Formats: sequence, structure tokens, C-alpha cells
Amino acid sequence: MSPEALSELISKIAHALVAAGKAGTLTDELIPPVSKLTVMRPKDRAHGDWASNAAMQLAKKAGMKPHDLAELFAAELAQSDGIKSVEVAGPGFINIVLDSASAAAVVDAVLEAGNAYGKNDHLGGETLNLEFVSANPTGPIHIGGTRWAAVGDSMARVLEANGAKVVREYYFNDHGEQINRFAKSLVAAAHGEETPIDGYRGAYIDEIAQCVIDEAKSDGIDILDLPRIDGGKDDKGEPLGEGDSEQREEFRKRAVPMMFDEIRRSMKNFRVNFDVWFHENSLYSDGEVDKAIADLRERGDIYEKDGATWFESTKHGDDKDRVIIKSDGNYAYFAADIAYYRNKR
Repeated sequence: MSPEALSELISKIAHALVAAGKAGTLTDELIPPVSKLTVMRPKDRAHGDWASNAAMQLAKKAGMKPHDLAELFAAELAQSDGIKSVEVAGPGFINIVLDSASAAAVVDAVLEAGNAYGKNDHLGGETLNLEFVSANPTGPIHIGGTRWAAVGDSMARVLEANGAKVVREYYFNDHGEQINRFAKSLVAAAHGEETPIDGYRGAYIDEIAQCVIDEAKSDGIDILDLPRIDGGKDDKGEPLGEGDSEQREEFRKRAVPMMFDEIRRSMKNFRVNFDVWFHENSLYSDGEVDKAIADLRERGDIYEKDGATWFESTKHGDDKDRVIIKSDGNYAYFAADIAYYRNKR
């Protein structure tokens, strides 16, 4: 006997108790739908195969003690086919033990239903956008990313089994300071220089730098001869890496797509297939960030302070207002978050 079947049985018993005048002040209208009369596995399987807190859910509406109402449910459940015994525990939990034939019947149900077993149309007609993994494209995806791939794809499958259409989306963080640090690290590696203080280290950086050099060479470009800008050192004498130069931009332009392809291959090998690969950079190149800020400005939610542009989010329950354009003219991460939310809407 499945938990769904037990929930339906408990619902029928509740209505029967009302009809017999045994449920105090409880009425049919006060009995929640079957889906709300949850049947669950008890924490300790020694207490039974299944457990229900229906009596505690309904006791107040019935004007009865939960334990007393649970005893009424237990008496009726004990007479039902497929149930070996029922016990009331604690304040009013109903612990149910199935007979061996009923417990084994689920095997027949699984075999009969095949791939349809466990599926329903609870979320039929719903389209859900599920965004997961979204590792930064500054290196190969690691075990943390594959963990979220497993969790996210499993969640998508559960939602699909409940009838929903699920769109799997990967948000590709290909804009911002982490991309600049990535490009600076590649330039330094290509020239055999010290890694910038805020750069990325590892053998993969040397490998990607060489791939970029080889690709550019095949296109007739000697990338190492392109103009450079020395970013100088910080106050501790540590190198800050390549400035905003033509060479750094060429490394960035070529390396980020390489990492994008690598991540796509990794996800495919992991058997997680995404429907949408959303590029953060598109929010800027397509003007989505500016449009989002313009919308907020038109609504009176934008103001200028200390040379920066602020979103007055405290008007909408936030604990503080948020900078969306910094005083140096660069966008804060929050600006892209707003644009992405607007895009999904």
C-alpha cells in the first residue's frame, strides 16, 4: 500500500467519522485535501512502515484531544485490507504496520507501471526555469561544480516526474573582475612572469595560455607582441599584473570561449544537459543592464550619492540600499543581478 493510498484512506475515514457524528465539531469542509494529509516514514522504522499526524492536524477543528481522535482513526485503519496493525504514539501520531502481502505488492505495482511508476501530473502545465552549477569560467569545473550538477539535475528530474516542464539553465559568469584576473594570469604565465597578487594559479593556467598562443598563431597573430600595459605593484610590492591592454583583451577574448567549451564538455560527460546557456556578458552587450536601471530610475528607485548610483532597495524591505554603479563608473555585481531577474520575468 502506497503512502498516497494511505492518505486517501485516512481522508475517507475522516469523512466517515464526521458522518457518524464521532468527530466532534469537525465538518467535511474543514477536512483538508488528500495531499495535505501527509503520510511519512517514521524516523525509527521499529515504530512502523508509515506514520500520520492527521489526528493532530484535525484535533483543534474537532474540538477533541489529538490522542482521542487518533484512537478513532487507528480503530478504522486496523480493519482495512493490507494493514497488519496500528498504534497511537505520543500526542497523537498514528503508526501503521503493513502486512507482508501489502508491503510486497509495491513490487508488482513498480513492474506494472514501468517507467511511469512514481510519476504524476501534480505540476502539469507548469514551466519551471531551474538554474544550477554556474561555476566561474576561470578554470576547469571541479568536484564542487559536479556536486551541484548532480543535485540540480536530480531536482529537475523530480519536478519532471511531477508533470512540470523543466528548463535547465547554466548561468555563465563571463563578465566582471574575475574575468580580468583570469586574463591577467594568462598573460603573466605566457611571459613566464610572476602570477598577479589577485590572479589564478595552477598548471591549467599555463596550459590555457599555451592554447591561446597556439590558436592566435594559427590565425596569423603573434599575441605576445601585442601592446602591453604594466599594472604596477600594490603597496606591498606585489605585482598587480597586466593593465587594460590590447594583449590582455586578446587573451580574454580567446580564453573565455575555450573554458566555456571545456565546461560544456564536462557537463555532457557528466550526463547533465542544459537547455539554456545564459551568458552574463549578454546582459551588458545587449543593454539589459542599462534598461533595468532605466526602469528603476523611472519608478523613482534610483538616486546618486558619493559619486555612485544607488538602488533604493530599503523602500522594498531591504536592510540597506545597494550600489549598482560604483564611483569609478564600473557596474556593481548587483546591477547584473537586477538585469538577470528582469530578463527571467
